[in-house]
Amino acid sequence: MLCCACSGPRSAATLQINPYEYTIQKKIIGSNGAVTSAHPLASETGVSIMKQGGNAIDAAIATQLALAVVYPGAGNIGGGGFTVMRLSNGTNITIDYREKAPARAHRDMYLDKQGNAQTALSQNGHLAAGVPGTVAGLFGCMKYAKLPFTKLIQPAIDLAENGFVITESEAHDLNRTRDAFIKYNTVTPVFVKAGGWKAGDTLVQKDLANTLKRIRDKGMAGFYEGETARLIVEEMKRANGIINYDDLKNYQAKEREPVVFDYKSYKIITMPLPSSGGVLLPQMMQMIEDQPVKAYGFLSARAVQLMTEIERRAYADRAKFLGDLDFYKVPVKKLTSKAYAVERMKDYNDQTAGSSETTGAGLIPESEETTHFSVYDKSGNAVSVTTTLNGGYGSRTVVGGAGFLLNNEMDDFSIKPGVPNMYGAVGADANAIAPGKRMLSSMTPTIVLKDNKPFLVVGTPGGTTITTSVFQTLINILEFDMSTEDAVNKPKFHHQWLPDEIFVEAAFPQPVREQLRQMGYKVTQRGAIGRTEVIRIDANGTIEAVADKRGDDSAAGY
Repeated sequence: MLCCACSGPRSAATLQINPYEYTIQKKIIGSNGAVTSAHPLASETGVSIMKQGGNAIDAAIATQLALAVVYPGAGNIGGGGFTVMRLSNGTNITIDYREKAPARAHRDMYLDKQGNAQTALSQNGHLAAGVPGTVAGLFGCMKYAKLPFTKLIQPAIDLAENGFVITESEAHDLNRTRDAFIKYNTVTPVFVKAGGWKAGDTLVQKDLANTLKRIRDKGMAGFYEGETARLIVEEMKRANGIINYDDLKNYQAKEREPVVFDYKSYKIITMPLPSSGGVLLPQMMQMIEDQPVKAYGFLSARAVQLMTEIERRAYADRAKFLGDLDFYKVPVKKLTSKAYAVERMKDYNDQTAGSSETTGAGLIPESEETTHFSVYDKSGNAVSVTTTLNGGYGSRTVVGGAGFLLNNEMDDFSIKPGVPNMYGAVGADANAIAPGKRMLSSMTPTIVLKDNKPFLVVGTPGGTTITTSVFQTLINILEFDMSTEDAVNKPKFHHQWLPDEIFVEAAFPQPVREQLRQMGYKVTQRGAIGRTEVIRIDANGTIEAVADKRGDDSAAGY
């Protein structure tokens, strides 16, 4: 438990939320509804909306808007994301509001005259930004909501206008990014503070509040047209950005056909392309389905080795085959078939390490800073949302006068075949840059059904580690029968084909590392992997929400 407090006026009266004194809760048990997200104020906002008669979709919209204020490193209105919904009537819905390449974007826009990739341009500053999709995505969800949008956005406006107390980790992140904020902005943003930030300071964002008010009053046009659009385009013109008025006005979120597949007695619903998770998750779950992983035991060398080789094969296919279906013919049906999963595992050797040089993509005739939250209500509506700016604080560029950060999602394209992006992922023609195209994503918001009712609502941030973290969390619960807390918080690992190494967290057992090295693996310790948010609903309707211990993540419910 952690408490943040300071003196100041009691704002956000709309929901009786005190942004100057709040508590981080890692686990709650409820019967009416729950939200677990990257910030306690966002989770509390979502639950308060349900208490006012809203459903899980209302709560998800309000939570996402609150995150845009209280979690600027990844919460956003200048980025994009994916929403997966299971409605109480049994309908499955996915909404794609991934950013798109501007009309002036082109395949070689980040190459110099010699053809060398200039990744600094795709990762930082104005040129790194794709056309934001978040606001369109929020309005795409509104047809399934119960309350008016004006009520859902007001808590975020209050938090931006009156401020909220920042935590120690938020202060650290803002201070660490100070030089980048100064370097990549034409107007110094409020995130830069003389003398630096400390826990307990109040962050006030007046420009962002005004932008949110325009969205409240004018709907989507309050962002994609009028004053906000003018501020975005003027920001682009002050540097080397290419987003124009038509890019903004023409942006649309898309409802897509959900990916639904069986895993033993469970049914799993996840996001389709341009989420790579819509291919990789069913592929990995089907590769492991017939393996005795439960008998191997959690974090045993045999289990980790099996899961690593599954991850290797899936990510090799990701690099070659996956991209935006609207632009590239991806063999999804083949890649996600059980027969293909069996074929991919034929060369698996449980005694030795595989090799990414010899294990490439399958043969098919004919493609890190994010945030996730999970929501569930007493009527049985479940919502899983992953949204992102891509890197921490996105492009580090704030729209002058509008107060929000722009994404650096252009780096998620393959800016040159074989050149890794900021997460080490490589790509091919399937994910090449093209005007209006959506870049490939790792975001994998997921819902698991048991007896045709929501059982798990799960997702995580973490760049290319997202899909492997969701995969491992599901296996932890569905195969290893772990508690929700252990499934979320126990050490995770990651392999993504290239580089050919297993990345592990600090708490990953040393004896298992040595066993893996003896089998021929390169094992590398890294920082935290993901921040998984899970809601679990038992047969009696009891709701358990667990927030990841790796950050300020917090669960709320009633």
